[in-house]
Amino acid sequence: MRPYWKLFLAGIRQQATYRLAMLGGLIANATFGFLKTAILSATVVAGGGMVGGYDGAMMATYVWVGQGMLGSLNLNGRLDLAHRIKSGDVTTDFLRPLDVQAATVATEVGKAVYALLPRGVPSVVIGALFVGLGTPASPLTWLLAFVSLALGMIVSQTTVYVLATAGFWLIELRGLQTMYMMLSGFLAGLFVPVSLFPRWLEVLAHATPFPAMMQYPIGIFTEHGGPSGAWERLGAQCFWIAVTWVAGALLTRLGRHRLEVQGG
Repeated sequence: MRPYWKLFLAGIRQQATYRLAMLGGLIANATFGFLKTAILSATVVAGGGMVGGYDGAMMATYVWVGQGMLGSLNLNGRLDLAHRIKSGDVTTDFLRPLDVQAATVATEVGKAVYALLPRGVPSVVIGALFVGLGTPASPLTWLLAFVSLALGMIVSQTTVYVLATAGFWLIELRGLQTMYMMLSGFLAGLFVPVSLFPRWLEVLAHATPFPAMMQYPIGIFTEHGGPSGAWERLGAQCFWIAVTWVAGALLTRLGRHRLEVQGG
């Protein structure tokens, strides 16, 4: 486990070099946070003070916690591994005494954790100062929300890893990455809570790993669905981590036998 812990720390250090990018992300988060707050607050008012199980305070919390999570989730479908597969550099990764999947996920989660400090937490603070947010009264809810946040970041990376392994069979991944970016944000609850979807679309969303990335952590923090709903969401997140991890491991093994590198 020690090498993967070092890769996790390396991911933190790597992300720490992009200070201006973090500042730009924070400005973008705040800008769109105010826009989303205005739109969704008006939706709550139009719905008589409650819509999809969210009142005004819960909706504002939903918006700003979601904005704070954006920098720590991979919703664009891009991963350095995909470029390494395309260039053939992944052969070097296979020669190292490390599991390629575990090493990749550990590094990316490290980057995600660092993004919480200069981008995630300040986004939530801005929302609390200028809009006002509802916070859980129970310490257990805080604990479960932080655990769910960590699980959400892991689900995000393990799912994108599965997408990246398609590079073993496809020459170009940009089409899949674009489709992933369009679907992931929508089904994860980036724009509106999943509970506002039509029933058939809500069921479809929960049949994917995307709500486990963003919607479930926010749902736990806002206490949407109560204590039983929190444990169900945590269980679903663990399920999707297991599914995507097994899928990624299987595709890596198959892709390793399929890999062809020009020049030998």
